[in-house]
Amino acid sequence: MRESPAEDHLYLGFTHQYRGGIFPLHTSISLFLLSYCDCRSFKVFLVPTGDSGDGQLVARSLPGGLEVRSVSRGQLPAVVQSCSLPAVVEKGGTFCRAGLSVVLRHIVQKTYEADPSRKEVLELLGFKKTCLKACAEVSQWTRLCEISIPLAVEGFLTASPAHCQAVPPDILQLERKLGEPVRVHNDDKIRRQKLQQQKAGAKAAVPVRGEEATEEGEPVEVHEDPLPSLELSIAFSKLLVQDVSDAVSREAPSVRRTKTSDLPLLDHVFAEGLYFTLADLVLLPCIHQFLVSSKNQGRNLVDLPLICSWYRRVQDVPGVKQAAGKCHMELLQLPESMAAPEERLQALSSVPEELEENGDSHFVGGPRPTMTKLMENGIEAKFSPHPCPSWTLDWSSLPAAVSPGEGKMSRARALRKQQQLNNLVAAVTQLAKPGDVIVDFCSGGGHVGIVLAHTMPSCQVVLIENKELSLIRAKDRSDELRLNNISFIHANLDYFNGTFNIGVALHACGVATDMVIERCVRARAAFVISPCCYGFVQNTVKFRYPQSRQFKEILSYKEHMVLCRFADQTAAQLPPERKRIGKQCMGLVDLDRAWAAAERNYSVQVMSMEPESCSPKNNMLVGVPA
Repeated sequence: MRESPAEDHLYLGFTHQYRGGIFPLHTSISLFLLSYCDCRSFKVFLVPTGDSGDGQLVARSLPGGLEVRSVSRGQLPAVVQSCSLPAVVEKGGTFCRAGLSVVLRHIVQKTYEADPSRKEVLELLGFKKTCLKACAEVSQWTRLCEISIPLAVEGFLTASPAHCQAVPPDILQLERKLGEPVRVHNDDKIRRQKLQQQKAGAKAAVPVRGEEATEEGEPVEVHEDPLPSLELSIAFSKLLVQDVSDAVSREAPSVRRTKTSDLPLLDHVFAEGLYFTLADLVLLPCIHQFLVSSKNQGRNLVDLPLICSWYRRVQDVPGVKQAAGKCHMELLQLPESMAAPEERLQALSSVPEELEENGDSHFVGGPRPTMTKLMENGIEAKFSPHPCPSWTLDWSSLPAAVSPGEGKMSRARALRKQQQLNNLVAAVTQLAKPGDVIVDFCSGGGHVGIVLAHTMPSCQVVLIENKELSLIRAKDRSDELRLNNISFIHANLDYFNGTFNIGVALHACGVATDMVIERCVRARAAFVISPCCYGFVQNTVKFRYPQSRQFKEILSYKEHMVLCRFADQTAAQLPPERKRIGKQCMGLVDLDRAWAAAERNYSVQVMSMEPESCSPKNNMLVGVPA
């Protein structure tokens, strides 16, 4: 692999060491991935918190061959100080990537950029390169891998013996996930191959990997595995760049005629299904620490047969044992586990109680009964007058890179985008003072943030977005304008913890609106937000709907969801009466948000952007701390 300029700085938190591991586990996971990828594209820094122990002991636990420096929190670049670690900052110090999944995906991409022959590394991102891409607030799987299991294992390791007798619920949830049927993009074809194999009574051999040599010349060990051989053949043939197509003969007529619903299901080989992905590398350091601690306590792992099988199987992946050795992880050689009792497996397969309420997303009937119920209790949508309906930027005098028309959009859409920006910039202008920090949440390509940075040079503007390509486009526009009061953070909202004065978001999708409001309330910052995608609102780990006391006393969760679903019925081509009802539903959902913020000492106005034709989602919430 050719050396690349080490321009990116990777910052990892450090709290303590335990049994050779470096904590928090997010740091161990990051170091393990660097070792697995043999990545040399970063300068790595440990950021101790409090009394983090002897630096020499830390150095002995770091991966061999990796140069790591220590830096205090106060020495971090300003943009990194406002983020949770791990974080990567580019040369120049204005573009930061924060949060475990974002940083790990960046490590994979940088490894591949440095050596395009390493296609097996790029495959870690999975089908369509979406592994762990969805934010933890909306993806249960990302949350389990990125947050829940690392925290559960850390809690398990630090708990007193009296409090760590039970297996953490999140570990049990992973066991349940590993027992679920696998869904992959071409599963119909593979399931037919499996049916053919079953009908023929054949047992296709797992690829012979004993002859494959590691870099050190050691043969790869092969464990006996109870999984059907077809899944294993497909999984490991991809890892070893082998063709498995000849392993199964042409489909018999009876197999071709079989209905999809009658085909056998596929079993898990790795964490996300058949293929080895980034999720496996995230989970391995965590599960390893849990299993080592359990073994030292003499714990019986009979309840975790699937996790134990997965742990053994991952060790067979080329490069995993070498990476573990570099990180001083002595992987356990677990015996074949006994199967868990049938009733225990049934208990593990049940849906967690906190997720049951989201399971039914189909609602019978329209919004009128719910709206009538609210009206009978004196609640209806009311919109405050717009404080400056005719205010507009002089777009003709602004540089071309400031205008949203610079993006790939039609002239008509660019005009509507300018009208939307007029509304948000007008509201922010009334709130901002020189020296204020303004955060553009869910910034996309930077339409709002770049206008604010250009028109308010005395303020600092931070753009936060979880779509990397959109944020890169925003930075390119900023560089063209030579703005020096702007910075960029590629992260999910939960990883931003900086202080600021005003939060702004144009068309924050679904729950993202509530996440932005929550972030602003915690910082006691004013906010100017235009919500969007009301139909995507649903209960999450952090948010329960309805939110305000008044709405909770009247509406159930499902009744509130009726309002959210019909709030999306405002498209221009819909009948006028239907659009009117949709607008009223938007107003009611946003009134619940406004009242919930008011319970936390905020004054919030819900108004319509001018002209209302600028967007079907034309509500705007302006809140200031009382």
